[in-house]
Amino acid sequence: MTGIEARARALVAWARSDDGDALIRGSLVLASVEHGDVEAAPIVDTLAAMGHEASRRLALVEGTEDRIAALNDYLFEDLGFHGNEAHYDDPRNSFVNDVLVRRTGIPISLAVIYLDVGRRAGLELEGVNFPGHFLVRAPGRARHAPDLLIDVFHGGAILREADCQKLLERHAGGEVVLTAEALATADTRQTLMRMATNLKRLYVRSRSFPQALDVTHLLVALDETATVELRDRGLLAYQLKRFPDALHDLERYLKLLSPPFPTPATPPPDDDSEDRKEYEQIWEHVKTLRRRVAGYN
Repeated sequence: MTGIEARARALVAWARSDDGDALIRGSLVLASVEHGDVEAAPIVDTLAAMGHEASRRLALVEGTEDRIAALNDYLFEDLGFHGNEAHYDDPRNSFVNDVLVRRTGIPISLAVIYLDVGRRAGLELEGVNFPGHFLVRAPGRARHAPDLLIDVFHGGAILREADCQKLLERHAGGEVVLTAEALATADTRQTLMRMATNLKRLYVRSRSFPQALDVTHLLVALDETATVELRDRGLLAYQLKRFPDALHDLERYLKLLSPPFPTPATPPPDDDSEDRKEYEQIWEHVKTLRRRVAGYN
């Protein structure tokens, strides 16, 4: 078993686990793409100590909103965690171990720490897969008590519906309707997938293709139905001249397309869709790869 295969197996195990540390430990598997194997125990110990102190402070106040305020004061005022607006695309913002040291990150990495410390302090919190800007929710369990939506990138600000609408429009680049889907809860697997997707984008943008390939391998492991990730893993392998791996993934991708296209030799005369064009581009890659791989035999 290769190193990335072992990491993929570990990541899937944490994604499926009910362990309270599962999200943190899965996040550290993602960090291993950059840092090599990360020792989890010291990081978990640090978070446990933070959770203990947060619990002591939260015991002094009552009510969810006041308890959230106390957690915000501890993390953002006393410890100095903050969103890295100046260097948002710095990959270090995505690695929980780096964020703990540097005290700065992007919404989702800060949220992972916030969720963990809040859990240890006795708060009921959950991630929110908000488009373009990961959020945290404190569900309102008491009668008529509203949910609290927390923007950890901006110091734990409590967002109202109008704030969420503006945030959505800012990331969508225009008018868009705020729906329940935009406020859906993100479980451990979904959170890890979103973190990995962010990393993949950063690595591709910086042309760090070996790391991008490893992250895409992890994404395929987290969701075997993600045909786009299978395609991208094949294209990245092609870029890195790993031709047998590229051929395997791209052939499989074409077979999994639904509905399947006819062979490029007999294209429908009126089909000029983007999907059709992409299919033909991948098919050309496959033909080239078949010739290359055949030459190895």
